[in-house]
Amino acid sequence: MILCDQTATETSKRLLQINAIKLNPKNPFVWASGIKSPIYCDNRLILSDIETRKYICNELCKLIKKEFENIDVIAGVATGAIGIGMLVANQLNKPFIYVRSSKKDHGRKNDIEGSFYESQKVLVIEDLISTGMSSLKACNSIITNNLDLVGLTSIFTYGFDEAINNFNNKKITNYSLSSYNYLIEEAVNLDYASGNDLEMLKKWRENPKEWNY
Repeated sequence: MILCDQTATETSKRLLQINAIKLNPKNPFVWASGIKSPIYCDNRLILSDIETRKYICNELCKLIKKEFENIDVIAGVATGAIGIGMLVANQLNKPFIYVRSSKKDHGRKNDIEGSFYESQKVLVIEDLISTGMSSLKACNSIITNNLDLVGLTSIFTYGFDEAINNFNNKKITNYSLSSYNYLIEEAVNLDYASGNDLEMLKKWRENPKEWNY
């Protein structure tokens, strides 16, 4: 869910300007899921740009303060959201933990790193949502460790129906600063993509698994 059009547009603009978003319709990227995509989002680059880092952190904090109450702990999803999650936790003066993609196979075999206590209220921060499966896996880790999941926020979402349905089925409240629709419109406005590219990008979004470039 997107709360603010202005924030969504500005977030998209900044991601494009720092090359965190790459558009390549003629030579598509291949995601880990096997989906061929004309777009690739690498939000880790946010951490290297001071002004963008400040902006994203501030906007996430504003969103969290507005939509969530009584949060005890901020949790980042490894590895992409560890950095921004820690910055948000620091600004909100909250403890920080992070959720691993899988349990360690040695030591304490943790799937969550950091200090926490049973029944604490946890907000999960994700950098990017595509199908939502990795985010849901992180949320499930929070729940199975006897923590109280209050919701999830992310920097960017593709807005796939699959992800929306997955979150709705699990009754997980989630918000993103920006989404695919805002991004492609801003890409055309800033001449990162053409009008012809826009139509192709819209068609990919409708059925990415069957997209024929």
